[in-house]
Amino acid sequence: MFDKVLIANRGEIALRILRACKQLGIRTVAVYSQADSDLKHVLLADEAVCIGPEPAVKSYLNIPAIISAAEVTDAEAIHPGYGFLAENADFAERVEQSGFVFVGPQAETIRLMGDKISAKRAMRRAGVPTVPGSDGALPEDFESARKIAARVGYPVLLKAAAGGGGRGMRVVHGEGSLAGVMTLVRAEAEAAFGDPTVYLEKFLPNPRHIEVQVLADGKGHAIHLGERDCSMQRRHQKVVEEAPAPKITPQQRTEIGARCVTACERIHYRGAGTLEFMLQDDEFFFIEMNTRIQVEHPVTEMVTGVDLVCEQLRIASGEPLSYRQEDIEIRGHAIEARINAEDPNDFTPSPGRVEEWHSPGGPGVRVDSHLYSGYSVPPYYDSLICKLITWGENRATALARMRVALDELVIEGIHTNAPLQQRIARNSAFAAGGTDIHFLEQQLVRR
Repeated sequence: MFDKVLIANRGEIALRILRACKQLGIRTVAVYSQADSDLKHVLLADEAVCIGPEPAVKSYLNIPAIISAAEVTDAEAIHPGYGFLAENADFAERVEQSGFVFVGPQAETIRLMGDKISAKRAMRRAGVPTVPGSDGALPEDFESARKIAARVGYPVLLKAAAGGGGRGMRVVHGEGSLAGVMTLVRAEAEAAFGDPTVYLEKFLPNPRHIEVQVLADGKGHAIHLGERDCSMQRRHQKVVEEAPAPKITPQQRTEIGARCVTACERIHYRGAGTLEFMLQDDEFFFIEMNTRIQVEHPVTEMVTGVDLVCEQLRIASGEPLSYRQEDIEIRGHAIEARINAEDPNDFTPSPGRVEEWHSPGGPGVRVDSHLYSGYSVPPYYDSLICKLITWGENRATALARMRVALDELVIEGIHTNAPLQQRIARNSAFAAGGTDIHFLEQQLVRR
């Protein structure tokens, strides 16, 4: 096992990684921007290094500064968490070339899965179902693109090959608007990702967002840990997640999980990863793979008992996967509510000083947060400040505990989306389970 790990992230995920390192007896190095000197993990780490001013591009995205911090502290490995540089293949490559271990997949795997076109091809070869669409990049000439769209059938979805997080996506409802949308999406892709390549998929009208958690050791051994439902979304950003997914049968879980495992073994995947699907009319369609730990990983940990971050560290240190597929048992149900520092009505960011912080408790309640009374939420980064997770022997119990926990949560001094989460937890359609990805947006429009 490593002696010392540098945590190349901030906020709740950095604290989560620090706790896993301490559990395994690993010393920690926190890197931070000038705005983050009072972060909880920075105060708790064995060593801390300031790597730049407030803007992320000058600190958390500053590859030379992060590697220099690893060099001066004599760290052995770098854990990227999620966001920032976690899925940056160049960063992973630079880390390894500099003599450190990247806690995650190899750079070539990140590149393969980072390009949505190559990822879909790899999945098809492994027998994973994908959304019908263009076989590769959409041709630039309109006539060829028109024929592909006509074959797939309208409505279709144009997507940036290098996109993610809902960016670089546009729906085309008919041939008359295809040319204009093609031009628009290419321009958006170039501006946002530096790559104008786009591809075309069949637009699925009311799908659910289902993802499968995997672990692999890069030595030919992989397992899946069941699925999560992440359909409660606003502007393609997840708001609530749960595991297992409601109304998914054990047979469906076994079948799609086995295909994901086969895919990971074929691409020699290493570490934790998530294969994301759209579920339409009981059919799974692969959309992308996230080659990192997910924000919503706690719900999988709660129903399987597997510490995913500790497993990441063990795998990166060279240990074989410590679980077999038959060891994984789904027990009960878990739900996660993302608490953001934002106005619950218009969703504008709400940075500022946390005057009072009270964390809920009780059976089956877990809180992943870096908040404390007196902490100031900076305006420079993602607004996620807390993840509230509840577990129960069944979904009804987990949801009841979530309602209680949300009512107990106290965050004063800033606005949060906790009132929105309370409304979701008490919504009868959500309580029934199986809502699609458009449900929350439709509720907000009605409101």
